[in-house]
Amino acid sequence: MCIVTPALADANNGNWQTARRWARLLSGHYVVRLAKQWPDGAADDGTDILLALHARRSAGSVAAWAAAHPDRPLVLALTGTDLYRDIITDASAQRSLALAHRLIVLQEQGPMALPEALRGKCRVVFQSSTRRATLPKTTAHLRALMVGHLRDEKSPQTLLDAARLIGPDEGIFIDHVGAALDPALGEAASATQRDRPHYRWLGGLPHAATRSRIQRAHVLVHPSRLEGGAHVILEAALCGTPVLASRIDGNVGMLGADYGGYFPPGDAAALAALLRRARDGLAHGTGLLTTLQSQCALRSALFEPAAERAALLRLLAELA
Repeated sequence: MCIVTPALADANNGNWQTARRWARLLSGHYVVRLAKQWPDGAADDGTDILLALHARRSAGSVAAWAAAHPDRPLVLALTGTDLYRDIITDASAQRSLALAHRLIVLQEQGPMALPEALRGKCRVVFQSSTRRATLPKTTAHLRALMVGHLRDEKSPQTLLDAARLIGPDEGIFIDHVGAALDPALGEAASATQRDRPHYRWLGGLPHAATRSRIQRAHVLVHPSRLEGGAHVILEAALCGTPVLASRIDGNVGMLGADYGGYFPPGDAAALAALLRRARDGLAHGTGLLTTLQSQCALRSALFEPAAERAALLRLLAELA
């Protein structure tokens, strides 16, 4: 198997993390190599299966494989920008959908973003991570955390605006992990940190340090306006940290339609109100946080590595 990912280790982004994890999960069943494109110049390319991430960015590899090996399995995994942007307008992304024998989406609302004629070849594969202990946390104040680079799709401005609506004496402290991929948003984060001492922008951090911060937070804030299935949501669920998330398909598909921690996309006032509700229940161990923690615990079984491996193997068995 060749897994084509637009980003390799040097990028260390979501595509790379997914490709590396799938290679590890499947290594006991397939000989797997990772490549940025196919063909990739391998001396003896005896590849039987191509698994490509990203309909638009891997479109060249998908088309080349389909032309060279029309009878060999071609699997295409779709990202958030695929599902909710590119396949609507980009001809190369649309062609990738048509050529693939199976489509993978990363959360249960994903199939509904596809044309109805393509849903029959679509399978949901939830991403996974390891569990971590749920840590005891102070009841003196609420510690909220956002993990997401500063770019428009992640809607960091919603968090910045919410921080400005919350007073420094309200007992709500907000940390924000993420690099400034958009310089203007970086400037906005710096200004918010200067004006609102209860908000801290920490910049990009290593994965292990970020996960430790998720463990220590009372709540993870995920305000994205476009999302394929955020890995940070499942990492929070697997360490007992509940999530406040924008009500978009990519988040609802991870947390469930009945989850109680949603706010309208871009609505900073609604986010600030949820943070206050979460803070109010801290002293008594009741209220919103307790409810959301229970709901996340129920969803967490979906995000186990064994479940992700089994879903991938079921899909590949269909194509054997």
